[in-house]
Amino acid sequence: MSLLKLTGSALTRTVAAPMVTATRASSHFVYTPDAKAPIEGPTKKMNMFQAINNAMDIAMERDSSALVFGEDVAFGGVFRCSMGLQQKYGRDRVFNTPLCEQGIAGFAIGVANTGATAIAEMQFADYIFPAFDQIVNEAAKYRYRSGNLFDCGSLTFRAPSGAVGHGACYHSQSPEAYFAHTPGLKVVVPRGPNKAKGLLLACIKEKDPCIVFEPKTLYRAAVEEVPEAAFESPLGKADVLRAGNDMTLIGWGTQIHVLTEVADMAKKQYGVNCEVIDLVSILPWDKETVCNSAKKTGRVLIAHEA
Repeated sequence: MSLLKLTGSALTRTVAAPMVTATRASSHFVYTPDAKAPIEGPTKKMNMFQAINNAMDIAMERDSSALVFGEDVAFGGVFRCSMGLQQKYGRDRVFNTPLCEQGIAGFAIGVANTGATAIAEMQFADYIFPAFDQIVNEAAKYRYRSGNLFDCGSLTFRAPSGAVGHGACYHSQSPEAYFAHTPGLKVVVPRGPNKAKGLLLACIKEKDPCIVFEPKTLYRAAVEEVPEAAFESPLGKADVLRAGNDMTLIGWGTQIHVLTEVADMAKKQYGVNCEVIDLVSILPWDKETVCNSAKKTGRVLIAHEA
């Protein structure tokens, strides 16, 4: 690991004792797959975008009202998550939208309000802000303002998020914090293919509107054995990935793989046993798991890209 130090007007590099390999430094993290599949049965090796594609395929096959739409989704999307879906289900169910996130969100709310299932893609999470009013003031509040007479559940927004190292300010943001304080929404961030498939299927069936922020750097970097059958990961439930007594490390998405590496390093080099928690669900978050761990270790560190 190198430390940068400013000296006058020049930028010089001071090299500290190496803690990581060149491969680790250039990739920013080492991906750690889940130890086992979430359910029994046949599995298939998938990266994260393939697992997301598989989840949408399952949802559309079992629900004839399910629609997939967004910018460039018809040909497969810029990250290939909707690849092959239009060919299989037709242009009436998988289609492109204008380049207008506010319109995408408004249309999605209308689709869900009729009782159909809306799976809307924001091409990049950075572009979700024009739709903020639609999501926060319309979708999230629909149940409340109608006295629970109506809802726009079965509404899922997918949004590739996070830094990739070359995306600059309009292709690198992690905006989950903006939505984390909005009653009526469910917000999740997967750490890999199994979580991505399970969370997306759970969100699609959820009766409150959901946002899935998908770390784009994991689309191809994350590869796991994923069950071919449908399964759901519980919303609002964190995962304890490493047990420990000395310190609690909390993160979500790509950052989880940084934290698991840090935990392994801390144990090997310093004998410090860190408990690593993947929050998974930003809203609602798993207070019980987090608080129990904090009581046990007495120390908490939260790491995130946002």
